[in-house]
Amino acid sequence: MVKQERAARSRRSLVRAAAAHFDRDGYAGTSLSQVSKSAGISLGGLTFHFASKAELAEAVEEEGRAAAGAMLDRVGARSDPPLRMLVELTLELTREIEENDAVRAMMRLARERPGAPQWSAAWLPVAHDLVEQARDKGQLRSAARPDAVAALAVHLVSGAEMMSRRAAGPDAAQPPESAVSLLHRIWRLVLTGILTDREDISEVVPECVPECVPELRAPPEARRSRSADPALPATLP
Repeated sequence: MVKQERAARSRRSLVRAAAAHFDRDGYAGTSLSQVSKSAGISLGGLTFHFASKAELAEAVEEEGRAAAGAMLDRVGARSDPPLRMLVELTLELTREIEENDAVRAMMRLARERPGAPQWSAAWLPVAHDLVEQARDKGQLRSAARPDAVAALAVHLVSGAEMMSRRAAGPDAAQPPESAVSLLHRIWRLVLTGILTDREDISEVVPECVPECVPELRAPPEARRSRSADPALPATLP
């Protein structure tokens, strides 16, 4: 039992170290020796768990998909109107991108590793279904096609990833607001063009979230703790 627990801890350490390297340096720029050094585990210990860099990358991708899946479960447990749930979905995804190395690594690996699953495959069908529901409930203008609105959600979250990477660069200054806050403001702008006149934007996206005001931002540890509890909405009241 002790050996099994030690092996499990070693594996988790290797996956965390690999996620940080894949996120920062990409698939081609990451070596097994770098990961073993960062994890404090010998190269032989690494290859005991992962025979190749591809296997290690797959484990990181699995970790990222698990985090995205847990987020989907949290959002899916809510009973908000469909368009508001779509906004919540993208904001929660953006929060994961900002705070979770494995999610960012999964997204980068999907671009750089041939045959890797597309990162949006887990949540795009959910987003599309929510847009369809919003259309059926009369929330959208007739010109707002569900496939275009769902594609917009993908582009918005992809843009949030780019913003997070730029903010995390070695020469980056502290950004004036988080990617979650910026995406929140973008949604309020976008929705003025796709909601029907009878819909109130504030019912879909409230005017502000805590991230809007720098001094109100919770530290990452507190945000992670809050978002882990499905009973406490991480962004929208």
